[in-house]
Amino acid sequence: MGDSDRIPVGIIGASGYGGVQLVRLLLDHPRVEIAYLGGDSSAGRPYADLYPHLGHRFPQAVEPIDLDAIAARCEIVFLGLPHGLAYELVPGLLERGCRVFDLSADYRFQNLDDYTAAYSIDRRDREVAASAVYGLPELYRGRIEETRLVGCPGCYPTASLLALAPLLKQGLIDLETVVIDAKSGTSGSGRKAKIGMLLAEADSTVTAYGVAGHRHTPEIEQLCSELAGQEMRVQFTPHLMPMVRGMLATVYAKLRDPGLVREDLLTIYSVFYRSSPFVRVLPNGIYPQTKWAATTNSCYLGVEVDPRTGRAIVMSAIDNLIKGQSGQAIQCMNLAMGWEETLGLPLLGFYP
Repeated sequence: MGDSDRIPVGIIGASGYGGVQLVRLLLDHPRVEIAYLGGDSSAGRPYADLYPHLGHRFPQAVEPIDLDAIAARCEIVFLGLPHGLAYELVPGLLERGCRVFDLSADYRFQNLDDYTAAYSIDRRDREVAASAVYGLPELYRGRIEETRLVGCPGCYPTASLLALAPLLKQGLIDLETVVIDAKSGTSGSGRKAKIGMLLAEADSTVTAYGVAGHRHTPEIEQLCSELAGQEMRVQFTPHLMPMVRGMLATVYAKLRDPGLVREDLLTIYSVFYRSSPFVRVLPNGIYPQTKWAATTNSCYLGVEVDPRTGRAIVMSAIDNLIKGQSGQAIQCMNLAMGWEETLGLPLLGFYP
């Protein structure tokens, strides 16, 4: 197809790591062209000033955020803005006929009171928020195909929910026993300068943060409760790892049936994800590594049962910037546009 047949898309907030992943992936997508880059802090600068390695492929400049200009030039808009900014733009974009994929947390919550409690931001756009669909295709593919607003989840909820979903949907676990231990590369904290992200600070060490109070916990609990069909709580602890990209979430939960073995769970997981091209359920005794998922939109799942404790142990590895952010947003776009779900997205990375 020629360039004239491609759908024009815009990216608002392209200066961060999420934005540059979007640019990189969309440049190779066969059905779209990047028609607009928006960001007030970088407006007027060539995008190559921010990311020089893209200059030979992408000479476009960053423009001021102008909803009328965006709507005139774009059918699809990705928002890569910090939490608390997207909701100020989304109603105007929807009114102007754009289809919107928000990478922040602004449209991930069904109950805006939970969002306000987690992010300390008061919201009044309840009607718009109610129209949003949670952008985890493996669980909400049908809804994504029918909506014009998708709230795309981040890396921690994605890795955790893909690990937990079959257990919750099949009623296999004691809901009061769920523990999520998750580890992320440093790119998950964004591109802004932070002391804790300096090489001298983050290298050769592992640290927990947001213990017993991370803001992704209520988001994970919201989706777990929906999958389980009743209100539930989880214990979630994130950790920072001395690597640039990647995420490994290990989920523990007590099985209701002590007779279940690993082969039973492998069968259940394989059937649950049989129509999910980006989820790889690993065979007996093979556990995922973050390097396998790096630079891809894939999620690798390893499943184990500990007969001594009666617990299921599920390990979930993703690339925090691709399946955990921008790649998943493009996956949602493909579904919403009626295209092949895998279009323009990497299934395999380079190894090692």
